[in-house]
Amino acid sequence: MTDPNVSYPAELYVRLYERGRRRLRARESETVQVAAAFLDRDGVINNKGHYVNRPADFELLPGVGDAIRRLNEASVPVVVVTNQGGVAMEYLSIEDLDDIQDRMDEDLAALGAHVDAVYGALAYPEGTLRALRKESLYRKPAAGMLYQAADDLGIDLAASTMVGDTSTDIAAGKSAGCRTILVRTGFAGRDGRAEVHPDHVVADLSAAVDLILGPPDSA
Repeated sequence: MTDPNVSYPAELYVRLYERGRRRLRARESETVQVAAAFLDRDGVINNKGHYVNRPADFELLPGVGDAIRRLNEASVPVVVVTNQGGVAMEYLSIEDLDDIQDRMDEDLAALGAHVDAVYGALAYPEGTLRALRKESLYRKPAAGMLYQAADDLGIDLAASTMVGDTSTDIAAGKSAGCRTILVRTGFAGRDGRAEVHPDHVVADLSAAVDLILGPPDSA
């Protein structure tokens, strides 16, 4: 589902859906950038009770379908940015990751919702797969996935929002210049990996979307 005319590094998993591919093809002729919603996956969209290494492990959190559908209806691009170091650890393969993303797409579609793109950081410094055993500018807390999405899709980072459940999500969002929202699902910010303070703390993705779609004075 990536664009055949764009080359991405092996450490970056990219899934651009037709809406995203249209924006990629049009970005050079567009002068207006859009504000996007960047969403972490595990702990924000789906369960974080265990690692998601196969489709059977994936389960949408309550209210997520409705929340993403509201973003779709407001024409806000929804971009998933997710660390997937399990590929470097050989807990799952790229094919497994594809199958999990297919499951996410199907579950969201059943609720009338969709995402526009998915970016996954595959490298991990302690990985067992040699090609991916390294530091990466794409792996959060680095902001490489957000910068790549901005370049691909014509996103205005300063007008966009990063929603996550970990300190590394918030750090990546702040590095990219986005507004940041921490949700109390998943790790709820208790991962202790980065010293950073979100702009907002809310219960879940539904509450985060209320802020994203709310009037400017609610931001």
